[in-house]
Amino acid sequence: MRIILLGPPGSGKGTQAQLLVQRHGIVQLSTGEMLRAAVAAGTPVGLKAKEIMASGALVPDEIVVGIISDRIDQPDAQNGFILDGFPRTVPQAEALDELLKNKRLKLDAVIELRVNESALLSRVETRVAQMRERGEEVRLDDTPEVLTKRLANYRSQTEPLIHYYSERRKLSTIDGMMAIDEVTRAIDRQLQALGAVEAKTQTKSAAKKAPAKKAKAAKKSAKRPAKAAKKTAKSAKTAKKAAKKAVKAPKRAANKAVKKAAKKAAKKTAKKAVKKGARKAAKKVTKKRAKR
Repeated sequence: MRIILLGPPGSGKGTQAQLLVQRHGIVQLSTGEMLRAAVAAGTPVGLKAKEIMASGALVPDEIVVGIISDRIDQPDAQNGFILDGFPRTVPQAEALDELLKNKRLKLDAVIELRVNESALLSRVETRVAQMRERGEEVRLDDTPEVLTKRLANYRSQTEPLIHYYSERRKLSTIDGMMAIDEVTRAIDRQLQALGAVEAKTQTKSAAKKAPAKKAKAAKKSAKRPAKAAKKTAKSAKTAKKAAKKAVKAPKRAANKAVKKAAKKAAKKTAKKAVKKGARKAAKKVTKKRAKR
């Protein structure tokens, strides 16, 4: 997941960036931190930046893009990143698009946190007044005057990016005046709608299903011996029945043979008796005739 958070100073970009880092295992890339790290590491791009920074000049876009290019090649950025403080202008956005294209990567989303500037100024004024009442030191860059200047710079330099990314159908606008947790939920819903966190969700879902699948397989394996035993018992029972049947078969056959023989003998005896009776009757008749 590769995203950009847009919004004026005080809109809550830093807070939401940290929450996204925690929730999705991606890294937050700050141009200021990347510049300092590149200078400290003495990389070719870092050495160029060091010379420019030492002279008090602003680091050109091509140097910043070179530092971002080196940074996103590092292993911890492979799962995704949030760009913080870059791009600030349309030319920087165009340079970033070219960089990602050359690396065959794509920007998943640009989230704009839209806020009410008057409400932001009111918040700062209240906070400064409370700090002064408590006797706390007020940071020079945390005053209504400084915020007013920073908001003016945002409108002139960075706000055109809203139109730039809107034209490319990358922009999603969230109400930054909501409570922090509500803004977080709104960002997550938007990222899901864009498909930016789809792979992550599927991975989690698969990870959740894996133990259940293993448990099911184990349960099935456990059932197999019982099933086999049941089958064996059934086979033994069938064999026992067959044996009984085999034992009874000759007996039945013998009984059948005896019955058949008895029936045949009875029939024969009956026949003989009939013949004998007939002969006897014939003799009687003959004898009777002879007497006459």
